[in-house]
Amino acid sequence: MSFDLSTVFRTVAEALPDQQILIWRDQRLTYAQMDARIDGVAHYLVAQGLGCHTERDQLENHQSGQDHVGLYLRNGNAYLEAMVAGYRARVAPFNVNYRYVEEELLYLLADSKARALVYAAEFAPHVQSVRGRLPELRVLIQVADDSGNELLPDAVDYESIIGTPAPAAGMPTPTGNDLYILYTGGTTGMPKGVLWRQHDIFMSAMGGRPFMAGGEQLNTYDDLTAQVRANAGVRSLILLPPLMHGAAQWGVFNTISSGGWIAIPDDVKRFDADAVLRLAERERVLGIPVVGDAMARPLLDQIEKGDYDLSGLMAMTNGGATLSPTVRDRLLTALPNLMILDAVGASESGAQMTTLATKGAEMKAATFTPLADTTVVAVDFSRVLQPGDGEGWLARREFVPLGYLGDAEKTARTFPTIDGVRWSIPGDKARYLADGQIELLGRDSVTINSGGEKIFAEEVERAVASHPAVYDVVVTGRPSERWGNEVVAIVQFAEGRSATDAELAEACRAHIADYKVPKAFVHSEKIVRSPAGKADYRWAKALATEENV
Repeated sequence: MSFDLSTVFRTVAEALPDQQILIWRDQRLTYAQMDARIDGVAHYLVAQGLGCHTERDQLENHQSGQDHVGLYLRNGNAYLEAMVAGYRARVAPFNVNYRYVEEELLYLLADSKARALVYAAEFAPHVQSVRGRLPELRVLIQVADDSGNELLPDAVDYESIIGTPAPAAGMPTPTGNDLYILYTGGTTGMPKGVLWRQHDIFMSAMGGRPFMAGGEQLNTYDDLTAQVRANAGVRSLILLPPLMHGAAQWGVFNTISSGGWIAIPDDVKRFDADAVLRLAERERVLGIPVVGDAMARPLLDQIEKGDYDLSGLMAMTNGGATLSPTVRDRLLTALPNLMILDAVGASESGAQMTTLATKGAEMKAATFTPLADTTVVAVDFSRVLQPGDGEGWLARREFVPLGYLGDAEKTARTFPTIDGVRWSIPGDKARYLADGQIELLGRDSVTINSGGEKIFAEEVERAVASHPAVYDVVVTGRPSERWGNEVVAIVQFAEGRSATDAELAEACRAHIADYKVPKAFVHSEKIVRSPAGKADYRWAKALATEENV
């Protein structure tokens, strides 16, 4: 059988109607309450004539047969409701980065051919500035907030549509072939819309299979019902990464698929580590997801100096950016009973590998246990490597995306067929170790070619971060007369701490070969990252080059 995300949610809501699903500010919504709100929004979308116009079997992998609705929102109940409502109406929702300036927003809405947009009132001026250049954008749904911005002309207020009755002609029936669209972050280029079948993304990253290797996958909705009833209310997390990023969406749906609930910090515009930990303490939250040191380190600093009852906290999950060994070890010292789950995945591959760290356990940096359908293929795509064969591309088969929206060439390049099997190969280099573990080397797009040697930025970042004075770091390359390109580390020191370039270099040499050690260290008051904590390599490269002028 095939799973679709709307029916997944409804199945859980019917099994656990009175179980809370979301805590945010003064709201405590149950599954039944949210499902009813989702219905209203879905009814409204269908009433506007939106839906599916061409079925999947009549399309190429880079094509969509559905109308698209952009979600231009910060974290909150409306994001999750509008997302699932889109699936219920057979309209494909997609993520809109709320940091985009006007031209970036225009690009995204034009590239996606968005017919509808659900947006926060604070972004109304941006929407108004581009809507005249987007003839296909005709449905505007505005979510009220504390910005004071008035409803745009021709827009409807979100709360006014949640009671919309079902259309007289009835509602469409979602299928597992309907699209899940996730736009990539665009930190090294313009974002692309990754097209997934909902069944594939559910099995890959949203609860259809256990996150850790070795578990059994769900086969029917009855299996899902039994699972959530057995685990009702057990799993809970504080949603820190923005829902406009895939990892956050996946974490939420994994929680839903286990009958759990989500808490969102009151302030969704800034990261307040104390407020997050007080929320975890008050609600006795089981897990906190983070994106690398950028989120983990402020939490750690607060834990070390604060007075929090975190006895309910069992796990911290990390994905999307490097969690340095230094931060990991400090976390396990501060919270000895904590489990730290490091996960590897991408918009184009879903979840691929994990590693679990506990107090006292032996750990190898950037080394993971792959899921059964993840492996390493040769650099020239000629074959699938065997354990011990060495370096190649991290790859995944079976539950993989269809392709990139509107881009047949990139689709063929990223999803090649090898020996009759279709693979997802987004561009991460990896080493297949003899014991079956996979060492993640780094994204090829941010690899630095210096003096004929390929150097992975992530590996150097881990080495620099080992120095106790370093609060955050991003590594990039810049032009060099001698080396072609040279490695440069942009470093943010911890408050009240500093180190000389020689001391930083010496710390690096304990972890990486001398030729990988940065040729220069540039000090910055603040490392620029996305709201999800991912490094902005374009900013880093520009700063490193500017410092060399």
